[in-house]
Amino acid sequence: MKKPGTFEQEILTAYENGELKSTSPSKAKLAQFKAAATATILLLALATPAVAANLPRPAHVLMVIEENKSFSQILNMQHANSTIAALAKRGRVFTQSYGVTHPSQPNYLALFAGDTQGVSSNACGYSFSSDSLASRLQDKGLSFTSFAEGLPEEGSLACMNGGYQRKHNPVTNWQGTRLPAAMNQPFSAFPDDFSKLPTVAFVIPDQNNDMHDGSFETADAWLKTHIEPYLEWAFKHNSLLILTWDEDDGSENNRVVTLFIGPMVKVGASAQRIDHYSVLRTMLDFYKLPALGKSHDAKAITGIWQKH
Repeated sequence: MKKPGTFEQEILTAYENGELKSTSPSKAKLAQFKAAATATILLLALATPAVAANLPRPAHVLMVIEENKSFSQILNMQHANSTIAALAKRGRVFTQSYGVTHPSQPNYLALFAGDTQGVSSNACGYSFSSDSLASRLQDKGLSFTSFAEGLPEEGSLACMNGGYQRKHNPVTNWQGTRLPAAMNQPFSAFPDDFSKLPTVAFVIPDQNNDMHDGSFETADAWLKTHIEPYLEWAFKHNSLLILTWDEDDGSENNRVVTLFIGPMVKVGASAQRIDHYSVLRTMLDFYKLPALGKSHDAKAITGIWQKH
């Protein structure tokens, strides 16, 4: 087994040792990374046991969902000086995090409601009446809002508007059946006073800023401008940022980057296998809410929390 400090472990531990260089890796080193991944994961598993733990109760959870990039396309030497790399240094990186399917839309449905609802395409106009994360929160007297960049107005059910795509905004599919229009907000309504955020919020950048159509650099700059200020506030106010990707580009068996960042999170890397159902189950368990759909069979994420 390779010793700690090798190129591939530096990436998988999300720059934890602070020794990454800003230069791009050679092809040989990329091959070395792939060949050593299994050994590194075993090492991380030994370092981060998934022991049962009491989950925290964040005052607020903000989940930002990006698009269509594999783990290695995001956390690599080329992007070592990025905002995303800086975020990774401040929280927990899941090296074995996976989308549940392809294409995009059913992954968003899985994160929101614990099931893909039988959807296997990005078609527009679905309507569901089942329970969801938002309805679970609402039933407990808690709150949820989706803030989607480019949404024309509160409660809009438009299929698209510039870079906005309804397929990435799952709350719309329950609006009018189980959920009010007020939960479906444009990103322009995102508050400057973060204490006014709901208990859980989804942030959906448009396709120019979520890496779907735009570049890594554009999306990274968007996060720095719009999300980094929330994170600074979150560390002082018992709140959590989750940054994840809906799916990969087909190159890594749907392995994606997922980061948990906040004052209740231990910094480092975790090799426990998680997916969108695990993330949903964790958010539900924060507030002692009943599991949804396939999150019944998923385990809440453990072994990463500070004592509280």
